[in-house]
Amino acid sequence: MLADNDSEEQEKLIKFNTLLADLVIFHKALDIMDVVRELVAEGWAFTADQLAALSPYVRAHISRFGAYATDELTHQPDPFDPALTEVDFTTLGLAA
Repeated sequence: MLADNDSEEQEKLIKFNTLLADLVIFHKALDIMDVVRELVAEGWAFTADQLAALSPYVRAHISRFGAYATDELTHQPDPFDPALTEVDFTTLGLAA
């Protein structure tokens, strides 16, 4: 919350909120990739069209002032692998 009409502070707040929203979207994209990889390992097959229908920009379950678990903050995440090699993206002509 801003106490005065300081344009620099307003700009910082907007940039912070944008960064926070981008981080939530990125986290959801990583979660989707993990689930897809698990399903592929179990034998499920996905097409690039099916994956294109998924969206990490889901807002229905995000509670702005909700209670979030912080006990997992000390867990070291697995290294990020941006390649989803289990799916053939050449059918859409996208760079994989």
